[in-house]
Amino acid sequence: MSEKMTLSRRQFLGAAGAAAGLLVVPRHVLAASGQAAPSGKLNIASIGVGGMGGGDVRDVSGRGCNMVALCDVDLKRGAGSFKDHPEAKQYRDFRKMFDEMEKKIDAVTVSTPDHFHAVAAMAAIKRKKHVYCQKPLAHSVAEVRALMKAAKENNVVTQLGNQGHSTESIRLLVEWVQGGVIGNVHTVMCGCSAVNSGLDNLERARAGEPVPENLDWDLWLGPAQERPYCSAYLPGRWRGWVPFGNGTIGDWICHVVDPVFWALDLGAPKTIVADVGDWDPKAQGDAYPKGDIITFEFAAKGKRGPVKLVWHSGTQKVPRAKELEPERKPVDTGAYVYGDKGVIQYGSHGAGGVRVIPEAAMKAAKLPEKTLPRTKEHHEDWLIAIREGKKAGSDFSYGGPLTEIALTGIIAMKMKGRKLEWDGPAMKFTNCPEANALLDPPYRKGWTL
Repeated sequence: MSEKMTLSRRQFLGAAGAAAGLLVVPRHVLAASGQAAPSGKLNIASIGVGGMGGGDVRDVSGRGCNMVALCDVDLKRGAGSFKDHPEAKQYRDFRKMFDEMEKKIDAVTVSTPDHFHAVAAMAAIKRKKHVYCQKPLAHSVAEVRALMKAAKENNVVTQLGNQGHSTESIRLLVEWVQGGVIGNVHTVMCGCSAVNSGLDNLERARAGEPVPENLDWDLWLGPAQERPYCSAYLPGRWRGWVPFGNGTIGDWICHVVDPVFWALDLGAPKTIVADVGDWDPKAQGDAYPKGDIITFEFAAKGKRGPVKLVWHSGTQKVPRAKELEPERKPVDTGAYVYGDKGVIQYGSHGAGGVRVIPEAAMKAAKLPEKTLPRTKEHHEDWLIAIREGKKAGSDFSYGGPLTEIALTGIIAMKMKGRKLEWDGPAMKFTNCPEANALLDPPYRKGWTL
């Protein structure tokens, strides 16, 4: 990140306003080149505008942007955003939106269910549109690699929606770890207690239900394989279903693991093994288990030694650190970072509440000077990067490998108890052909990247 990213929101909006009369080159020429329009008033299209998508619409529209198109397959779910932005053209199919409005769009937010992220983001990138995509970046490792490659080739500014990456607390964690506050880190115990599982609704989902009038079920399925509609899938419940979501691990690793991924430069794991209890991936494989423990081993890198990271989902809680004061609540969503000279505890979304434990150790700690550039709110970081032709803080080259940790963990869940050896650069498991078959699952007919 550059020092230029530290300008205030007042300066940011003022600069946008001052430049308002400078548009000389046609917008479609600039969009096709991957450059921002000199007016500073970006034209944004949003794909998925209910729920979290509605929040993304509010965040970008409140920062000096024009909302020119809103797309959602569920008219009821998208109604709030449609009402708030009557000036924006409404669509249900993003492909039609691009066909009609490609030259009028500078950048796109993607806030759909996980299985839809890649096809929507790729459609934007191929048209040289800048992209903000909610986490996790994609639904498969192959999709992640394709998006990273396309973003680089098309010279677009990207941002993964792990908003904690733009906080002060994540920078403190990185500075403390890299400054040796707890010595050499060897273990990270982390997780999230949210239960994202469709196990209790497997039979109901197989039976199916009538499709609501407000929903285009065929478009909602997108690249996922054909199946009947069921209200157990949506809205918001799709995370617990393997064909559509990435479970608790996919939902939360991009928040919880982000701080140590950055601080330790983790890269790709060397091995992954999953404990999923009595969950049967063959009989129950449509739904995620209610709890899992996944152990990732990262090889030594640079000056640091090997690191073991143990992820806990749902009913499997993060083990309480013995260093934590008895009166303190243990980590529910977050991590304990163990070094040979101490322990750091933090919560979610950018290492919220980061501190050395116990409190006596925190008071005695010699904290390093702040050295990392500070940044603005996550959406604003992306918008500034577009205007300045810079990289955003959690662009796809960073957010892609972070997402892959979760995705390889999900594959390990399906291999139940088998220790997988992962060759990240070659994108293959060296000891399990069955696992390799899950790296690039097929799309439904009619859908491609």
